[in-house]
Amino acid sequence: MFKHLRKWFIAHFFGHSRQRARLVSKDGRCNIEFGNVEAQSRFIFFVDIWTTVLDLKWRYKMTIFITTFLGSWFLFGLLWYAVAYIHKDLPEFHPSVNHTPCVENINGLTSAFLFSLETQVTIGYGFRCVTEQCGTAIFLLISQSIIGVIINSFMCGAILAKISRPKKRAKTITFSKNAVISKRGGKLCLLIRVANLRKSLLIGSHIYGKLLKTTVTPEGETIILDQTNINFVVDAGNENLFFISPLTIYHVIDQNSPFFHMAAETLLQQDFELVVFLDGTVESTSATCQVRTSYVPEEVLWGYRFAPIVSKTKEGKYRVDFHNFSKTVEVETPHCALCLYNEKDARARLKRGYDNPNFILSEVNETDDTKM
Repeated sequence: MFKHLRKWFIAHFFGHSRQRARLVSKDGRCNIEFGNVEAQSRFIFFVDIWTTVLDLKWRYKMTIFITTFLGSWFLFGLLWYAVAYIHKDLPEFHPSVNHTPCVENINGLTSAFLFSLETQVTIGYGFRCVTEQCGTAIFLLISQSIIGVIINSFMCGAILAKISRPKKRAKTITFSKNAVISKRGGKLCLLIRVANLRKSLLIGSHIYGKLLKTTVTPEGETIILDQTNINFVVDAGNENLFFISPLTIYHVIDQNSPFFHMAAETLLQQDFELVVFLDGTVESTSATCQVRTSYVPEEVLWGYRFAPIVSKTKEGKYRVDFHNFSKTVEVETPHCALCLYNEKDARARLKRGYDNPNFILSEVNETDDTKM
């Protein structure tokens, strides 16, 4: 009882008093900003205009979408008005009855704007049309038609690409709220649960992790966000996962693990961030996507395991209960990895007879008991 109260007190009071900075949020967004970027470097974003438009937020994208179309219609409307003005087709010039205008029924700027809109979006109401009287109008018609197709292709393609980005597929991949540390297969492991909320698979899935922490080199250099590889596996490996049901991935805490020298009592005093990545190819679109999440020391539970989540119904179907997806159960766990391995070594030595002070080797004279 006292153990539970102590953990609750530490998590709710010390945890809230010291907010840890996270590089990656729980939903995978990166918390980083770039400062003092030169103007020349910012121009590179306009060179790669396609990626820049795709990365924009929806409100900016829709603003560009509406502004581009309205601007092009109005610009070409001014040009059509200029053609009518130069050719003296407007009513204020009082054209004769036999006068053939460049564009029929353009009476002012408003009608020129409407004709521009009809031309670019290929509506063609039939009331206003270009005549063969002047080549300038024919050239302008061809130019607006070509530019209109380019604008339509770019903007509609950007909207479609924004909707169908693999980033949205990543929203249906979820990780457990906490990571746990407990024994698995006789080894101390760090375990995380991940689930695919869709029935469609991720092909060629690969999962791995990075431990981010501040380190000081022997030369005295302080490295912020120093990265250490964390290998995660399931029972069948860490590549080409059969990701149809929730999986529990684990990292073995051995001598090569950065968690080896941590203990249950000192875990909350550590300053690190564990970032977990899942890469895969979307089955329906063949596009690659990446899912990310992170865990800070307060989100790593020592001495717990995940509750069962998959069961089999009477009808022979497999049922996944997501109510227990992040639920944990307390289990007996060594308070440090070093203790577990020392205990194993002691048992092995005792089994082989090493370090046994009561073991004395004495010589025995053999006698032949077969003599009569």
